Amino acid sequence: MQLLDGAIITTSLPVMAQELGVPTLSMSIGVTSYLLSAAIFMPMSSWLADRFGPVRVFLGAIAIFTVASLACGLAQDLPQFVMARIVQGIGGAFMVPVGRAIVLDRASKDEVIHVLAAMIWPALAAPVLGPVLGGAITTYFSWRYNFLLNLPLGLVGFSLVLLLVPDHGRGQPRPFDWQGFLLSAAGLGTLLVGLELFVQGSAHPWLPLGMAVLGVVGSVAAIRHLMSTPTPLLSLEPFRIPTFSRSTISGGSYMRMAVDAMPFLLPLLLQVGLGYDPLQAGSLMLAYFIGNMAMKSVTTPILRRFGFRGVLILNGAISALLIAACAALVPFVPIWAIVALLAFSGLSRSMEFTALSSVAFADIDGARRGVASTLISIVQQMTMVLAVAVATLALKLSQWFRGGDAMTLFDLQVAVGLMALFACASTILLFRLPRDAGDEIAGRSVPAGSKVRS
Repeated sequence: MQLLDGAIITTSLPVMAQELGVPTLSMSIGVTSYLLSAAIFMPMSSWLADRFGPVRVFLGAIAIFTVASLACGLAQDLPQFVMARIVQGIGGAFMVPVGRAIVLDRASKDEVIHVLAAMIWPALAAPVLGPVLGGAITTYFSWRYNFLLNLPLGLVGFSLVLLLVPDHGRGQPRPFDWQGFLLSAAGLGTLLVGLELFVQGSAHPWLPLGMAVLGVVGSVAAIRHLMSTPTPLLSLEPFRIPTFSRSTISGGSYMRMAVDAMPFLLPLLLQVGLGYDPLQAGSLMLAYFIGNMAMKSVTTPILRRFGFRGVLILNGAISALLIAACAALVPFVPIWAIVALLAFSGLSRSMEFTALSSVAFADIDGARRGVASTLISIVQQMTMVLAVAVATLALKLSQWFRGGDAMTLFDLQVAVGLMALFACASTILLFRLPRDAGDEIAGRSVPAGSKVRS
């Protein structure tokens, strides 16, 4: 519900602007207000789960998101819509990290791969299906149904949690770290909004850059505080574990940027570069989605047979080659070849995302899974926005060097080629993973006396 909501709204902005009586560019605040709200409150999720219990926080997040979705669908002007999106962002900030922590808290080591493989498919499907679904709903019904659709979904989800999910109780309540909250909110919020303003095309070019710089400074200050205080709002301890840090921050972040940018770049490549109409481009993107889904049934056996390190390196190289092949597409390439390329790209994307998400928790014990889940959600939110910002910058720089005003196939090839380089960098960095990384959760033999390295 949450991931699809974010992907749906982008295709509806022009129609929404027309009905609400504002310029289309003004509707971008509906995106940035959600991102800002989610960035401010996401670091609180681990503390809230300890204070009130993860199931209660999860139920509250679903309720907030659902009611705010209703308010979005009923909004009569832009201020009403923005306020509803801010409240929706508060619910969204807690839903994924707390929900994932609830599931992983009860999962044994050998269940982690299965659990995460099942949980990750919405993140893979939403960027592909969202624009198509959002465009269809907006065209044949009303943009308001993009949000009202969340009402039955939220009610069903809330009811199923009450019926099926046992209350885990509360953790160890700790004092609320107000300084950490304010620093992390200022840092993450301004950085994400600065990147989003750049992507949307701010009327004042220096504003996004200034906000991004302030965001980096604020984030560094927040990190220093969280590392030095005895009761931090959000512990950074999981980053001391090599499998977590290398699959999340170093190698993992480069691959996520490359993969997250493709649902943004591929529709442009198909339409602007290759001349397909929006419906044809959307239909071709379904091959990408089918590839994602097709890999699910074989992911676990492959990881069990070859291990995380080998799969991440080999599949990372394959991903880089497939992205580079997308950059080489030209108008006379037959459509069947494009479908095959997108389907194989989806297969590779699914495998890499599942492997990265699973190995991140390989050496995280149950007590730290909630904190690790929050950290991963924050990093994923950052890399998702950063990926589109870097891709947009590559497109603009390519146009500037060419001296052209309109986007061309060449500009898109440059941007997609840059993503292939990011995938290559990720593959190289993942060589630093221990050879036996994740063997225990993959069900492979673990040498006697082996211990978690930290």
